Amino acid sequence: MMTPEFWVAVAFVVFCGIVWKAGGFDQIIKGLDGRGERVRRELEEARRLREEAAAVLADYQKRRAEAEREAEAIVANAREEAERAAAEGHARLNEFVARRTKAAEAKIAQAEAQAAAEVRAAAAEAAVRVSETILREKVSGEAGQDLIRRSLGDIRTRLRA
Repeated sequence: MMTPEFWVAVAFVVFCGIVWKAGGFDQIIKGLDGRGERVRRELEEARRLREEAAAVLADYQKRRAEAEREAEAIVANAREEAERAAAEGHARLNEFVARRTKAAEAKIAQAEAQAAAEVRAAAAEAAVRVSETILREKVSGEAGQDLIRRSLGDIRTRLRA
């Protein structure tokens, strides 16, 4: 009985008795119950926050998916617009080339016509001079001169036409 463990056990029992009489166990139980309630509220708050975070994440993912679809639509529209602009530019270029080609062909035809007219005029002038020279040598007098003038006038008009 005189061992130290015995006296520690007796002191512990006496201490527990004093604590029990003073209402210490009730305080400990109330403290533990309060702590348990506080932990339960914190767990409820954590669960609520987790659900809110899940809702926010779902909303964010939905918005991100919508933004990606919108970006794809914008890119597709831009690509279509670029292709349309390229086709329009190509058509304008072809039209411009066709107009320039037509204008160049018209100028060439006009130049050919003018050159042909100049050649005809030069040929007519040469023919008139030759004819005049030949007729002067063969026909003489006032009647001959009148005939030469009329004939030369007729030749000039026919050759220039």
